[in-house]
Amino acid sequence: MSTGKPTLAVWKFASCDGCQLTLLDCEQALLPLADEVDIAYFLEASSATVAGPYDLSIVEGSVTTPHDAERIQQIRAHSRRLVAIGACATAGGIQALRNFADVDEFLARVYASPAYIATLRDSTPSSAHVAVDFELQGCPPNPDQLVEVIRAFLAGRKPAIPSHSVCMECKRRGNVCVMVAHGTPCLGPVTHAGCGALCPSYHRGCYGCFGPMETPNTASLSRWLGEHGTGQPELVRVYRLYYANAPAFRAESEAHEP
Repeated sequence: MSTGKPTLAVWKFASCDGCQLTLLDCEQALLPLADEVDIAYFLEASSATVAGPYDLSIVEGSVTTPHDAERIQQIRAHSRRLVAIGACATAGGIQALRNFADVDEFLARVYASPAYIATLRDSTPSSAHVAVDFELQGCPPNPDQLVEVIRAFLAGRKPAIPSHSVCMECKRRGNVCVMVAHGTPCLGPVTHAGCGALCPSYHRGCYGCFGPMETPNTASLSRWLGEHGTGQPELVRVYRLYYANAPAFRAESEAHEP
């Protein structure tokens, strides 16, 4: 029976489940949210499901198989709003490393009978297949930002998610820049904020797990890294970790290939 509340559905594609677990780990923030929305489909939390249409669908994971490509179309058709969360759903994830290699060769090496495996050539984000209303980056996303996105769409407003880089978070925490002080390679200047500058706060360079910020100057950062000892193979590698298939990081990694 309908309660008149907005309906929420959470869907999994090729992923580690970390984004869904981030939502579950919100705990106290979820309690008041549960009073405002009916969770109609969320297999990570409950086997009980309600058929669509849904007011808001949240998608975790990349599209990697023909079945995935069909399913994301069906989800979009039954969702008034669709939000992609995490590195996999917004850029193809770590598994997008396959996009730079021969998938058939991988299949032959891993599976005894590769003919039985149905897969796509590339690992792709939801936006490569359907219209996406919002993308929340992060591997995994920031839990506070995730709750903010859900609340914003339920209220019919734009999510208040910052677009600046990790460097801004370092400044706010009073961190000494690891690149300037220690010459440590760091993707902070080109990476989207959201982690709270976690790695630089422990004197480690940023690994880019929140993906590229808006209009990142990757070429300038690569020049600086190169002048301080980072070779071409290392530059390819640093841009091909969490967000290898994000356009800005992909283009910069390809610029340093042999």
